[in-house]
Amino acid sequence: MIATKKKAGVIKKAQVHKDDTGSPEVQVAILSTRIDELAGHLKKHKKDDHSRRGLIKMVADRRTHLKYLERKSKPRYEALVKKLKIN
Repeated sequence: MIATKKKAGVIKKAQVHKDDTGSPEVQVAILSTRIDELAGHLKKHKKDDHSRRGLIKMVADRRTHLKYLERKSKPRYEALVKKLKIN
């Protein structure tokens, strides 16, 4: 779970316009933050298979959003990947 203030900060950094909360950029940024936190959790708790399954689902969801963004707007995709240091 991401804290509300941290999530608001992630949204503010990734949003395309002032009221943006649902663009692919914002969704990928939120998923990336959640993935990083869950990966840290799994380093401590290696046998937590339920959380590992959730992590795999989040990674797949992020990949889907990235594929969509790459298909719709290559410059936005490249800017996001560079900003979030993905790949």
